[in-house]
Amino acid sequence: MAVSTENAPQMDVTRPDPGFGVYVHWPFCLSKCPYCDFNSHVRDSIDHTRWRSALLAELDHYAALTPDREVTSVFFGGGTPSLMAPETVAAVIERVGRNWRLANDAEVTLEANPTSAEAGKFASFAAAGVGRLSLGVQSLDDAALKFLGRQHSAAEALQAVALARQHFPRFSFDLIYARPEQSLDAWQAELTQALSEGADHLSLYQLTIEENTVFHGAWRRGELKVPEDERAGALFDRTQLVMEEAGLPAYEVSNHARPGQESRHNLTYWRYGDYIGVGPGAHGRLTLNGRDSSSSRKLATRQHRAPEAWLSAVEIDGHATRGGTEIDAAQRLEELVMMGLRLREGISRGAFSCEIGRQPEQLFDPKRLQALVESGFIEVTDRKLVATHQGRTRLDAVLAHLLA
Repeated sequence: MAVSTENAPQMDVTRPDPGFGVYVHWPFCLSKCPYCDFNSHVRDSIDHTRWRSALLAELDHYAALTPDREVTSVFFGGGTPSLMAPETVAAVIERVGRNWRLANDAEVTLEANPTSAEAGKFASFAAAGVGRLSLGVQSLDDAALKFLGRQHSAAEALQAVALARQHFPRFSFDLIYARPEQSLDAWQAELTQALSEGADHLSLYQLTIEENTVFHGAWRRGELKVPEDERAGALFDRTQLVMEEAGLPAYEVSNHARPGQESRHNLTYWRYGDYIGVGPGAHGRLTLNGRDSSSSRKLATRQHRAPEAWLSAVEIDGHATRGGTEIDAAQRLEELVMMGLRLREGISRGAFSCEIGRQPEQLFDPKRLQALVESGFIEVTDRKLVATHQGRTRLDAVLAHLLA
């Protein structure tokens, strides 16, 4: 297939609505998992009243910058948001609805750990307005949970899933695979058990060794070995096969759902939509002057990472924003492509038009684009640019080649 450098008039330049999200970061955990490089911290005590007031203040600050927007999703992430007081969750949801228009079908998600103490609060979170729970199960094997540093057992995880099914219209849970010595058959059995729990969405992540984690230190010392690329690839392929057959195909590299049950909040990220981030270390993307306007400006925002410094800054200034950098066209292109090619649906031509004002044939080196097409990694149609299954399995290399 030859890649034309002309922008054909019949091309479909519609764009799926990416929505407008609000992300709320709760930075506290009971303990730090050895694989985790998120902005999470362990504290002996937390003043929930002060934290609730600070989160509400930051929401007020960003509401003044983004008037007349409709919020399509709210996501409580962390850290461990199920350690929040349900009163804080309720207050945040109420303030979002006061500051913006809250869509009638807005998705409100809260991440939770499946310990018995936190599962006991599920009914209160549902009453506060949470409609979707995302459980950090990570494994259904007790030995693997101990290896991963989790505080719950497999039995507790299954009990939490049952409670989630009881209290929330939608729920999802995470599993981590490609663990040391994990066989294909053992992983398939674990997946099959997970599917039997009736979730319409599963997030399945390969174990990766991130810098500045306990696992990274063990890996550098030779005390921890992860599967080689070939074995990790085989585990990935088995994952896709099992999930496809179960009716939960991958709509993103690591996320699987029945049609219509995708995480709408995460789709906002991957479709390069706007979202506000409040709480320590939270990031945001905001388009000013109209998303479809040639004069639009896109800002990258970030909050102070240290919890106590964030709290103090909000109490003094009303926010703890430490960055409001305007994103230039080159960076907008890079972010659009890095996020959008993770999706099975790819990137619509409308997204290129809205964000960059040009089409893929005009933005990328024709020879590089053509090479990716001929190698079966990328498809270019009159509607979109999309990574094939083969391309998504080698996405880092595809992106490096495309954006060079």
